[in-house]
Amino acid sequence: MTDAEIVEQTIAFVKETLRGAEGGHDWFHIRRVFNNTLLIAKDEKVDVLVVSLAALLHDIADAKFHDGDEKIGPKMAREFLNSLEVPKKTITHVVKIIKHISFKNSLSRNKKQFKSRELQVVQDADRLDAIGAIGIARAFNYGGFKNRSLYDPEIQPKLNMTKEEYKKSNGPTINHFYEKLLLLKDGMKTDTGRKLAEGRHQFMLDYLQQFYDEWNGRL
Repeated sequence: MTDAEIVEQTIAFVKETLRGAEGGHDWFHIRRVFNNTLLIAKDEKVDVLVVSLAALLHDIADAKFHDGDEKIGPKMAREFLNSLEVPKKTITHVVKIIKHISFKNSLSRNKKQFKSRELQVVQDADRLDAIGAIGIARAFNYGGFKNRSLYDPEIQPKLNMTKEEYKKSNGPTINHFYEKLLLLKDGMKTDTGRKLAEGRHQFMLDYLQQFYDEWNGRL
């Protein structure tokens, strides 16, 4: 099977598996991350098959929709890629990316985290989809899915959370901007990621100013 055929089979698998998924973590999210990944990879020396498969499979079973179980996604990805007889080395790399891509894992105090240029490319691609206009839409979509309030001036954002604190966080959606979204720009690892993040970051700052002005009756 060629690399193109492997990617084609993976796209079909992900589309079917994520049918009916929450709107911020559905096939369209995957497609955007996949496209971002290919864009960033043009300027990076990376294994294109690895980053393609990791982008497509990174949210195949997001832990937040599986009672916090972080083992399901990597297991599903490994089993699927094994079924396509993808080389073991490629599978191992893809699974490691899936295990380490999330923002919450960057909060871990484990200093021996897995690193690779491929991880950085897919991570930047995924984080780009968490900021800007799309990021705002996804944040409020998930907040509604979890029945969280839009904003509560009495509840302050929790900064410098540990991984476990972040996983248990259930504050208003506006707090999520300060707890995650506004932090992503400075964590970009690639030149393309950094460039694309600038405009999306500013869009969020402008949005927040508009939000507070409307909330407080200034507009």
